Amino acid sequence: MTPESHLSQLKLTAFRNYAHLSVAFEPKHVVLSGPNGAGKTNLMEAVSFLSPGRGLRRAQLADVAQEGSTGGFAIHATLERDRDSFAIGTGTAFGEAGQRRVRINGTNSNGDELLDLCRIIWLTPAMDGLFTGPSSDRRRFLDRMVLAIDPAHGRRAADYEKAMRQRNRLLEEPAGSQTDAWLTAAETQLAALGSAVIAARQELAGLLAAIIAERHDPSDPFPSALLAVEGELEEAARGGEAAGAIEERLIAELRDGRYRDRAAGRTLVGPHRAEFAIRHEQKDMDAARCSTGEQKALLVGLVLAHAALTRTVSGMAPIMLLDEIAAHLDPARRAALFDRIDTVGGQAFMTGTDRSLFEALGSRAQYVRVENGALTPERD
Repeated sequence: MTPESHLSQLKLTAFRNYAHLSVAFEPKHVVLSGPNGAGKTNLMEAVSFLSPGRGLRRAQLADVAQEGSTGGFAIHATLERDRDSFAIGTGTAFGEAGQRRVRINGTNSNGDELLDLCRIIWLTPAMDGLFTGPSSDRRRFLDRMVLAIDPAHGRRAADYEKAMRQRNRLLEEPAGSQTDAWLTAAETQLAALGSAVIAARQELAGLLAAIIAERHDPSDPFPSALLAVEGELEEAARGGEAAGAIEERLIAELRDGRYRDRAAGRTLVGPHRAEFAIRHEQKDMDAARCSTGEQKALLVGLVLAHAALTRTVSGMAPIMLLDEIAAHLDPARRAALFDRIDTVGGQAFMTGTDRSLFEALGSRAQYVRVENGALTPERD
């Protein structure tokens, strides 16, 4: 299997535990093996910075640069896709202090333009508590999935958060005709953005549910997920209520809730309060009530389905970053996972402490040993 798109080269400068790194990748999957703390996840984090946002750790930029570095960090990569090569550079080493810059083929670019070149999806051990953790983690996971099929969603969600903070600041001002006028303007903007966020999330949930149902197989070792974005406004949207009506309803609820929100010190209605509900279909059970192993399998199945959807909608097979993916899977489930990754069509980076966990990949992968921030090729 040759990936439809792949990274052929990665260069790091002052990134985490890599002072300088230059590594070439073959057009196949990449397995990074080595002891804990060697730098496997750091390398995958660098790849995740080839998409908008703060990477798979959601780290502050100041924490990403190698300790003791005064010039920031830099990431350079070569992406091969559709018989074209794209040179991508990002980091803080060539930008203003504290600012992340992006260059594509030597030209300064908006970070969102990275989505025109590739889509990157990841699954890390930190996500194992997704189903039992706070609802904000599930909303963030949901929005990241939306972003992979709707590149405008990142800006939309950020603008919504900014508008909500503006309304919250206005609620701290003394009530009066002028403050009320400002609140009306802020709430109109917030409702327009909020209804768009709700619509985008509902579209993703619907498309993802459809592809899960289409690929449903009782013998699949990764169970199917039943998905719903829950909330009063979300349920209205799911029931077919038009976006304009949702927007008007949100405007009214924001206006009528000013006294309550002033007392609470925050906005208590809107898509930032939604719940992304996930159920284990075969057991008809909330994901949070499933066993740890069932939750892991359910999450893996959900990420694989989303990767397939991303390819279908965007026309680009995503690069997948799967950290410690094989550690808690039995041999049969590992083999099934690798086959499913192949069907997505993109390059996958996988990590593990023991290379033997990836035996079923055979020659489909390039094997690299990572120790103390140094990479050594291994035979397949």
